[in-house]
Amino acid sequence: MTKNAKDAKNQGRDQRRGPSTLDNFKPLLIDVALPLGSYYVFREAFGMSAFAALAWSSVGPALRTLWSLVRERSANGLALLILTVNVVGLALSFVSGDPRLMLAKDGAVSSTVGIGILVSVALGCPMMTEGMKPFFLKGDPARESAWQRLTSGSAPASAAFRRGERVFSLVWGVALVLECGVRVVGAYTVPVDTMVWLGGVLMAVMMVVTFVVSGAVAVAPMQRMLGEEAARPEAVGRERVAA
Repeated sequence: MTKNAKDAKNQGRDQRRGPSTLDNFKPLLIDVALPLGSYYVFREAFGMSAFAALAWSSVGPALRTLWSLVRERSANGLALLILTVNVVGLALSFVSGDPRLMLAKDGAVSSTVGIGILVSVALGCPMMTEGMKPFFLKGDPARESAWQRLTSGSAPASAAFRRGERVFSLVWGVALVLECGVRVVGAYTVPVDTMVWLGGVLMAVMMVVTFVVSGAVAVAPMQRMLGEEAARPEAVGRERVAA
């Protein structure tokens, strides 16, 4: 086998494998772990005030979101929403100079994104669908075709599948709004240095619980429907004829 053939085979295998666990959790590491670690570095090693440390530690997530938009060359609604709220929150925090407002800004990000997701569900175009799609398809052409049929309404299980899309986004939207309420209350009642790491814990707990709940009520049924549609004899036969 030639080198080019081997490279093509490896590339195809990588595409079918889909994103790795590290790829899926890289944004979370940057948005949570990096600000948390950098805050204490700026605070303890450089002697910055709580406000200055919070401001500088917020730069990383904002730059990551901006870079993802530039790299993908597409306007992802969720990424744009997060970036906009971060920029506005940073601007307001600099105007006030209040570290507690800086902490509350993270809650504002959660609530704004959560409300945006809930609005997208009400409008019939759930915002979380694009984020879950690579996890479902895993680079498999048969599953991609099945996805298209299910979301376009041409498959028998289309109504249930699209309902699962809405439920998935609904669960995440509600969870983010609730997390915002807890975070804002903590920002103004808990010591700043404590709330910095406690905010990360709150987010981690919220994400774990939401992953479990959304997985049980939406992801698992949708995966089953997608697998059944991809293996449905009538659909497979039509694809072979079209090919």
